Amino acid sequence: MPIKSYLAHPHDGKKEVLIQAISQLSNCDVIPAENKDLLIIVTDTNDKIEDEQLKEKLEAIESLKLLAMVSGFDAPKNN
Repeated sequence: MPIKSYLAHPHDGKKEVLIQAISQLSNCDVIPAENKDLLIIVTDTNDKIEDEQLKEKLEAIESLKLLAMVSGFDAPKNN
């Protein structure tokens, strides 16, 4: 299960719009910075395909200016 964290920079004046858009996505949590126009996004998906689909959805949000991955971890499932 891929777990990744990102820093998201909104377009000027679009922080709240970006928070709302990301909040509507499943497998995704958003934490706004208190002192900057910056969001922290943590994703937790079931597999690499779902992870790629979620990343594409994030990158398609119009209020998003920049998305930078900070950390990624993929834990194999135990059978």
